[in-house]
Amino acid sequence: MASERIVLAGDPLVEVLLKPSARSRRMSLRVSRLDGRVTLSLPVGLPRGEAQGFLNEKADWIRGHLAQVPNEARPMPGGTILFEGRPHGIEAAAQRGISLRDDVLYVPASRVETTPARLAAFFKTMARDRLVAASQRHADAIGRDLGRVTLRDTRSRWGSCTHEGDLMYSWRLIMAPPSVLDYVAAHEVAHMIHMDHSERFWGVVAELCPNHKSERRWLKQRGGELHRYRFRD
Repeated sequence: MASERIVLAGDPLVEVLLKPSARSRRMSLRVSRLDGRVTLSLPVGLPRGEAQGFLNEKADWIRGHLAQVPNEARPMPGGTILFEGRPHGIEAAAQRGISLRDDVLYVPASRVETTPARLAAFFKTMARDRLVAASQRHADAIGRDLGRVTLRDTRSRWGSCTHEGDLMYSWRLIMAPPSVLDYVAAHEVAHMIHMDHSERFWGVVAELCPNHKSERRWLKQRGGELHRYRFRD
């Protein structure tokens, strides 16, 4: 069944996804900081005219939040991209692979249209090395065996942990500061002991990553920047 959408008139037009829920007692809006998707949760059976009126009243609020969503960028020579929390220039060079020197990512000058895909592959390799090492270090610290580590391009979460100790991470964490990447690894490894977000869980996180509050704050404030880069057509 296709999702129902309504349009908020104005400049520009804004498409809003409707999300009826039996648990909703009132209407609530959410604007994704990752891709600018606007979602309206509402009680089942609420008249669409009432929903439209609510959106019209919240038009300024919606557009104000949309203005804060980072613009999409395609990484190409001459541009920049975040790597380990710092902007890096992208320059074409007569070489076969990707190399990194002095905050510059050098990419092959041949078939320059494949630059985004090449950068994504490079980032995934670097992310795997960093995340496996951090996960192993934290797992050793709590006396647990590390399971399988997989990487994905997830938009709703930075990582996850199964009851078997298998970990999943977003490879885009390589674009965040190394301390942030390390915090996410500590967070997921802590779930090997507590599969919740209780005080005991956060106590384990604090032991593994004493500065976890500042790293969480970075992800909350700037995590959307990691998703603004488009590596595929």
